[in-house]
Amino acid sequence: MSTPEPGLPDGTVRIGLLLEAVEAQRALGSRQLHALQQLLDGLDEQVRAEIRLTLSEELRALSEEAQRTAAALRAGARALTLRQALYSAVLASLCAGLPLLLCLALLPTRSEVAALAATRAQLGGEVARLAQQGGRSQLGRCGAAARLCVRIDRTAPFYGEHGDFAVLQGY
Repeated sequence: MSTPEPGLPDGTVRIGLLLEAVEAQRALGSRQLHALQQLLDGLDEQVRAEIRLTLSEELRALSEEAQRTAAALRAGARALTLRQALYSAVLASLCAGLPLLLCLALLPTRSEVAALAATRAQLGGEVARLAQQGGRSQLGRCGAAARLCVRIDRTAPFYGEHGDFAVLQGY
């Protein structure tokens, strides 16, 4: 230590030296605090830049993924639309073709219709001939033996050698 100055008490010198040391330590601490503050400010900027870079990369990746997803959805929608159009066309063909096939399978052909018309005309003539020959007579079963009997016209006269023929009702 230094020698005490003349006229100053020994304790005062020590306090002065201590104050000087405290002031030097305070200045050193202030400089270090200022340097630390500058480092923190720089570190803050670096952290923010790193966060921005990371966030920018993540957002870019997310955007690319969203674009791929949207493209996949559009492709799926196109495929679904094409599939739906195909299903609709097949269903419409079935709805139109099934009745046509049923008509072809179940309805008679022109030649069959012509043959049926000829048969009908022939049967109509046959029915008329049978009607003239007594086909409209009313037959039934009569008596305990259920014998065949016919309704006769009681207003008409009886015919035959013994009067055993009668006129049928309606003739």
